Amino acid sequence: MLRIENLSKSYGDKKAVDGVSLHIKAGEIYGFIGHNGAGKTTTLKACCGILAFEEGDVFVDGISVKKDPLGCKRKIAYIPDNPDLYAFMTGIQYLDFVADIFKVSANQRQEKIRKYADEFELTENLAQPIGAYSHGMKQKLALVSALIHDPKLIILDEPFVGLDPKAAHTVKTLMRELCNNGAAIFFSTHVLEVAEKLCDKVAIIKGGKLVKAGTMDEVKGDTSLEEVFLESAEE
Repeated sequence: MLRIENLSKSYGDKKAVDGVSLHIKAGEIYGFIGHNGAGKTTTLKACCGILAFEEGDVFVDGISVKKDPLGCKRKIAYIPDNPDLYAFMTGIQYLDFVADIFKVSANQRQEKIRKYADEFELTENLAQPIGAYSHGMKQKLALVSALIHDPKLIILDEPFVGLDPKAAHTVKTLMRELCNNGAAIFFSTHVLEVAEKLCDKVAIIKGGKLVKAGTMDEVKGDTSLEEVFLESAEE
């Protein structure tokens, strides 16, 4: 579903991502971990076509991000760690706006909004302006908006930041449900315990380069993901 081939991205003289290659298959939850500044967010944004990159390519369901960025974006949902939403809109206006962009039918959008807004306990707040939302509510609204068009690939940057425990549990349950239905999920996180329990595969990035990648068992062996991560950080 997502194939990253020799991806490199520089900011001036600094190589933020250096020759990264990964393959995320349909049905997989793939965790992406690393220190602040390791290259996680840059990689995720490059995969979405938000950032241009100098070397390599990214393919979403076989479509090149370089050659057909719009075609890729139709299949993707991307949620940054701090989503910028239109504060002057109400929650339901924003969801309709996103649904219009993806040309989602009236019946499908109603079904998806009802399902996901109820799961995140957001339904009663949809008539309120987004400017009155808390950070957690904005995060929930962004998650609902991301799922309206049935994306094949969901890319999340620190999806659990700002969520209360119940909402975080809902996100984890939805992630597995979506993958069981054929989607693929690629997400960054600092919450290693969650990654260890939730992910099918995981990659560790340091200084823009992958240091470990594979199934959870292959990466952590007989230890914990936290121990492997700390050891790789010291190497």
